[in-house]
Amino acid sequence: MEIKMEIPVIDFSKLETGETMALLHEACEKWGFFMIENHSVDTEVMEKVKALTKAHYEQAMKPAFLASETAKTLSTTNNEYIHDRDWESSFFVWHHPDSTTTVLPDCLRQSVEEYISQLMRLAEKLSEHMCQNLGIKRTHMMEAFSGCRGPSVGTKVAMYPKCPRPDLMRGLREHTDAGGIILLLQDDQVPGLEFLKGGEWVKIPPSKNNRIFVNIGDQVEILSNGVYKSAVHRVMAMKEGNRLSIATFYNPAGDAVISPAADLLLPKDIRFKDYLSLYTQTKFGDKAIRFQSLKAMATNN
Repeated sequence: MEIKMEIPVIDFSKLETGETMALLHEACEKWGFFMIENHSVDTEVMEKVKALTKAHYEQAMKPAFLASETAKTLSTTNNEYIHDRDWESSFFVWHHPDSTTTVLPDCLRQSVEEYISQLMRLAEKLSEHMCQNLGIKRTHMMEAFSGCRGPSVGTKVAMYPKCPRPDLMRGLREHTDAGGIILLLQDDQVPGLEFLKGGEWVKIPPSKNNRIFVNIGDQVEILSNGVYKSAVHRVMAMKEGNRLSIATFYNPAGDAVISPAADLLLPKDIRFKDYLSLYTQTKFGDKAIRFQSLKAMATNN
């Protein structure tokens, strides 16, 4: 079943206010995805990246996709659903710690590098605010992701072309993202992206006014001890329009070891009878406060 929901929108210019920080926390905890506006990333650069990427697809990617096994499989199937392929044309480039953007045409490479330099700062600021909401050191995520040479940052550029039989194939099959924070510059006209919330598929509208769509990856769920959740999502194949997706991944370094932040773990040495004693006094109170009291008890002991 597909439903419409009011997706959280975070005004990044107001993230120092308690109300907006609370909205960010709720979005990370209960949704796993949200949109950001007033993010300070240069909108002219964003528009240039989208335009140049669309041109690159038409010139360099479209012919190869139309001749691909995926296109051939769809054209020859006997109305059988295709489970093991995606109706997408894509490529991936790394930005940090090593860059592979030299494979791109010069004009596209320059625009992408300018865009990513701003986006990395946005990802770092967002990680700080998320850590603050979790009650851990603001730089914890950045430090945890850094490894020996800093975080891994890369971009998947994908085009989801018009599909003659969208009933027989996904644009991209259901999955969660393996990494950390994903910042998506997506099409402003063509829909298709859907996220699972509460057992229902939520349609993500095209991004108007250069809003950036953000979702949480598995490593943030691990680091937050499950407080923040990575969300299952997919891309539906569409009969009309080519959908553009430019997803940048702010991920841990390859050698980074990600585990729950220590400050989010309950103490190991609290006996059940001690917890039960606390529980009988606070049974009808807030469970989160009770867990904080456990940590205080362990510290005092």
